[in-house]
Amino acid sequence: MKVILAGEGAIGRKHVAVLQRIDDVEIVALVGGIADDAAAFANEFGIERWTLDLAEALALDADAAILATPTPLHAAQAIETMRAGKHVLVEIPMADSLADSEDLVRTQQETGVTAMVCHTRRFNPSHQWIHQRIAAGELTLQHLVVETFFFRRQNLNAMGKPRTWTDHLLWHHSCHTVDLFGYQTGEPITAGWAQQGPMHPELGIAMDMTIGMRVPSGALCTLSLSFNNNGPLGTFFRYICDNGTYIARYDDLVDGYDNPVDLSGVAISDDGIELQNREFFSAIAEGREPNASVAQCLGAMRTIDMLEQSLGEH
Repeated sequence: MKVILAGEGAIGRKHVAVLQRIDDVEIVALVGGIADDAAAFANEFGIERWTLDLAEALALDADAAILATPTPLHAAQAIETMRAGKHVLVEIPMADSLADSEDLVRTQQETGVTAMVCHTRRFNPSHQWIHQRIAAGELTLQHLVVETFFFRRQNLNAMGKPRTWTDHLLWHHSCHTVDLFGYQTGEPITAGWAQQGPMHPELGIAMDMTIGMRVPSGALCTLSLSFNNNGPLGTFFRYICDNGTYIARYDDLVDGYDNPVDLSGVAISDDGIELQNREFFSAIAEGREPNASVAQCLGAMRTIDMLEQSLGEH
C-alpha cells in the first residue's frame, strides 16, 4: 500500500517508526511545511520524494495519506485528500471547530473512502485491557480522573523548535480524554462544563483548564490540563471502577497500588500508535469502517463544542 505522509515534526517521526514495522506499506512521498526540515526528514528516513504542496503529492500513484500536520490544517487537508480519492488517517483532532468536523464527516460519506482519526488511546494496550473488561461486565467505570500536563510557556514543539501555529488545551489535548470517556463507557456525554485560567499574554491561549463530564449511567470524568506544569509530563488516566482502580500511562497499566498489570496477549504490539495504524490499513484492505472513524469521533467534537460554550458560564 502506497502512503503519503504529511508532516515532518515529532508526530511524523512516530508514524515513520511504526510504518517501518508494518509489512507491505511504503511511504512514497513526504509533504512538509518548511523546506529545510522536509528535506532533512526525507533524507533521514529514505523517502525519495518530498514537496511542500499536498496537491502535488495527491496527484501521485498513492492509496492513502497520513496527516501529521498542524491542527488548523487538519480538516481542510483531510477533505482535500478524500476529494482526491485517497483514504486518510488524520492526527487528532480532526478539526478545531465543530462545523469543520461536520464538513469532514460529510465529505467522507460523499466520497466513501476510509477516513480515521488518530484517537490513539482507543488502541493503547493499557486502555484496551480496560475496554475488554468493561465489555465483559467485569468492570464498571465510576470515575475517570485524568491529568494532561506539559510545560510550554513558549510556542515550541515537542522537538524544541518554534511552532508555526499555536497549540490548544481544549480543541487538541482534551480531545483524547473526551473521546476515550465516551468510548470506554459506551455512552454519549450528556453533561459537561469547563473552566480556564488566565490567558498567556503572548500566545493568547489559556494555560490551564479544568473539565468535568458525565454520561447517563452517572459515570464521571474529571480532566485537568496545564501548559504550566514543570514536572512529570504527559497524560495519566486513573480508572476508578466498582472492582478495582487502574492507572494507565500510555501503553502501560498498573493497579491502584502501582503493581504492573500483565498486558501480554491484549494485542499483537505493545505500541498504541502501531496498533492504530494497523487498524487503518486493515480497514482499507477489508473495506470496513475502522475503529475511530471520523463518524465515530464526531461525538467527541460535539462535546468539545459544548465545553467551549460553557466557558462563558463558569
